[in-house]
Amino acid sequence: MEAFIDSFATLTSLQKLGWVFACLTVFWLLEGAVPLVRLKYKKLRHTGLNMIFLASDLLINVLFTLLTAGIFVWATENNIGLLHLVEWPYMLELIISVMLLDFIAQWFAHYLLHRVKWMWKLHLVHHSDTNVDATTGTRHHPGDYAIREVFSLVTVLIFGIPLAYYIFYRIATVFFTYFTHANIVLPGWLDRALSIIFITPNMHKFHHHFERPWTDSNFGNIFSFWDRIFGTMVYDDPRKVRYGLDVLDDATADDLMYQLKVPFDKSVKTDY
Repeated sequence: MEAFIDSFATLTSLQKLGWVFACLTVFWLLEGAVPLVRLKYKKLRHTGLNMIFLASDLLINVLFTLLTAGIFVWATENNIGLLHLVEWPYMLELIISVMLLDFIAQWFAHYLLHRVKWMWKLHLVHHSDTNVDATTGTRHHPGDYAIREVFSLVTVLIFGIPLAYYIFYRIATVFFTYFTHANIVLPGWLDRALSIIFITPNMHKFHHHFERPWTDSNFGNIFSFWDRIFGTMVYDDPRKVRYGLDVLDDATADDLMYQLKVPFDKSVKTDY
């Protein structure tokens, strides 16, 4: 198992990109076979728009990789980070690393994106999608995505998380991002069972409800227990959800230029 996990550190950019498109494609196709709801939209056009956001996310990811490549080597060689102060079993360190990254770089960063006004305006772009499907997982304003990358890097430095663990976490994050946004239906018993530990499609759909307080719930990406612990979990019938945002016109959801300007539009009112 150690050799398998360590192999993640040697994954090429092409292999990681292949994983992104493999996960996205599988869930995109499943939406046609087992849809949660029948969305009335032009799926290919919707996909095309969100792929533009994916392209910007990938560019930011490449830039962060180039900027931080040496940081992992430096931190490892100099034993920087709290994990270097303890001697724990390999698998325990891996699990703790993934949990720390999921909590700080996903749950906590996501929570702040909803609570800090200027960050929320960046995050509006993700929530403005009125037809939530697998591709919505790629729909992030460049500023929104950059914030998450910064939180990831800070977490790595504070705790001294090895590169292999970090890449493993990123691989898991990609899977859960497309899984939880996908417009797919799971058997109720299976979704409820999985939701005890993990974020599921039914859970995450409530996060995309068009109005508060539903929007400010289910912030997790991989693990659901963060929301349970901090009282931000909602679990109900996802078919009750209406997607979009009550502060934006639904007609602007597929307007790329409008969406890119939303964070800087003072006419867009928020609660913060």
